[in-house]
Amino acid sequence: MFGEKRRIGQTALEVTALGFGAATLGNLYHPMPDEAAKAAIEKAFAAELNHIDTAPYYGFGLSERRVGDALREVPANEYVLSTKVGRLLVPCGKAEDKYGFCSPMPFEPVYDYSYDGVMRSYEHSIQRLGLPKIDILYMHDIGRVTHGSDHERLFRIAMEGGYKAMAELRSQGLVSAIGLGVNEYEVCEQAMDHADFDCFLLAGRYTLLEQQVLERFLPRCVESNTSIVLGGPYNSGILATGVKREGAIFHYNYEPAPREIIERVARIEEMCHEFAVPLPAAALQFPLAHPVVVSVIPGLSSPRRVESAVSQMQTAIPAAFWAALQDVGLIHPEAPLPGRKG
Repeated sequence: MFGEKRRIGQTALEVTALGFGAATLGNLYHPMPDEAAKAAIEKAFAAELNHIDTAPYYGFGLSERRVGDALREVPANEYVLSTKVGRLLVPCGKAEDKYGFCSPMPFEPVYDYSYDGVMRSYEHSIQRLGLPKIDILYMHDIGRVTHGSDHERLFRIAMEGGYKAMAELRSQGLVSAIGLGVNEYEVCEQAMDHADFDCFLLAGRYTLLEQQVLERFLPRCVESNTSIVLGGPYNSGILATGVKREGAIFHYNYEPAPREIIERVARIEEMCHEFAVPLPAAALQFPLAHPVVVSVIPGLSSPRRVESAVSQMQTAIPAAFWAALQDVGLIHPEAPLPGRKG
């Protein structure tokens, strides 16, 4: 599983099953030096990961700059790079910690899903990255959960304007694939009624903890040959840490986890203990059993975390473990299981 590459939709792009989520390189939650960011990416490529995802929003340009600095001497055919559109970075006079990023970049992110906004965002990303290409371009954080009552207005702008710009960039060969980068699968379904996307970067919605997307969305992706890159495989950390630490605050969907989620993770942990399976390894490997999931991209902020993720992907997990989880209702009955077809 770890060493294989999988094709993005009907494109020529092939990505490794384990990718590199670079939100952390934007100083997410705490600062990190440039040298540490570069070392993490170099470690990933030494481990033969070829897929890295960033965005203008991550550190307000900082993540893109660091990714570009690390990849500049890497041959372009050796990596698959994705970034995002939907926000423009507007100078704000001074840098300040906000939205979880402790970034020295003096910009304020402003939503803009228009044709012009998407074209400007693409051009700005190319300049920040300083690289010859962007392979995958995602429209970032469109959806009702993010925008509330303003969703329908922004969605219309995105489909009539922003998508048109993305499709033009694809038709001109300036990007190879386009999609949405979101936390809610419902907006992906809605967008599929209006546009032709190659892939979706979906954070946290098909994990060891939740599989509602099996009922309608993932079957539709199978029919349309639309690939899923799975971000947030640990559901904001709770599937990485487990829930056994006394007095700790466990996070799910970027917030303190509710009681029912903690209890469900505790049951999964019990099964992990019974079969001697590390919880993070199960969390990384489970989504990849589905035929439309081409890659999982946890946040990898250091060489040590890269090593840990690689080790988790290489951990042998017995088929009986997955079957046991499914038998007791902790995995959806229609979920494909690692090591099996279906």
